[in-house]
Amino acid sequence: MGQASFSSERQQRLADLLSRVALGDRVAFEALYKETCAHLLGVILRIQADRTLAEDVLQEAYVNIWRAAPSFNPGLSQASTWLGSVARNRAIDSLRRRQSEPSTVSRYQSVGEEEDETDLLAHVPSEAPGPMDLLAQASEERALRNCMAHLSGDQQRSLALAYFEGLTHVEVAEKMGQPLGTVKSWVRRALQGLKNCLERASLAMN
Repeated sequence: MGQASFSSERQQRLADLLSRVALGDRVAFEALYKETCAHLLGVILRIQADRTLAEDVLQEAYVNIWRAAPSFNPGLSQASTWLGSVARNRAIDSLRRRQSEPSTVSRYQSVGEEEDETDLLAHVPSEAPGPMDLLAQASEERALRNCMAHLSGDQQRSLALAYFEGLTHVEVAEKMGQPLGTVKSWVRRALQGLKNCLERASLAMN
């Protein structure tokens, strides 16, 4: 997403919307989606040329934006740069996933020993999802964010690098300057902590 297409006024508007999204403002999220979805789809298509897959990645990107909005710092980057980075990372991660999976396997592997894989995106309409569709999915991310807050700083960072940015454990270890075994331990404990926390959250909602 090139900076030339975003004036300083528009950058400020996007930054304001992101600050409201960080507070859970759904109206701001819908406005942000309408303002930027065409540009972010263009960013993704330059990496993931398959239009249908690119639209799936766009959905993932906006879920990430909803979740990660509190981390946006207008003093460090412009809003369009930050949004483009999220979209680009999701597109790259999509390519990595597909390269590591047999063509007959779903984009996301199912958990368990079932013979048939379950594609979590199989029921997504062929056209790009609307903002309210994204919010239905993103609402579940609130519980995840709350549970993430209970992890240690090292656990949060290692998990974010491994699962939200798509880095391998080796790459995470190099980025954090820590032994591979230590990083694996952080990720394993973080995942167990999240599992327990999310199970408690699910019971509380029922």
